Amino acid sequence: MKSTQYYPVLMTDDVAGTADFYRTHMRFRPVFDSDWYVHLQSSEDEAVNLAILQGDHETIPAAGRGRASGVLLNFEVDDVDSIYARMKADGLEMLLDLRDEPFGQRHFITQDPNGVLIDIIKPIPPTAEFLAMYGTEAV
Repeated sequence: MKSTQYYPVLMTDDVAGTADFYRTHMRFRPVFDSDWYVHLQSSEDEAVNLAILQGDHETIPAAGRGRASGVLLNFEVDDVDSIYARMKADGLEMLLDLRDEPFGQRHFITQDPNGVLIDIIKPIPPTAEFLAMYGTEAV
């Protein structure tokens, strides 16, 4: 299967509030905006998209209706330190404060209004122990 685009869709009971969170804190802009579905696109990279969907909308089969849970969204960035400072100043709760990981990430974790975890990451060199676990094309 050749995909022409891929993006996550978060189901929620507060479409407007969730979309507003991603517009305000993650610099997304709406490219489609209705009361039950908002398609967001990064204002900094058009290839980065995210959709917000009313969790009980009729287009979702009954067995799949609900809210986003158990989801972690990763956003790789160039300057994780300034984004961390901005989000802290905005009053966002940090579930994991900014830190370096031996497997090759400098990151922090916050969450959206639905409890969806958001991991903001800057790749950094991994330790020798973890470097051996990467495929040669990934390093």
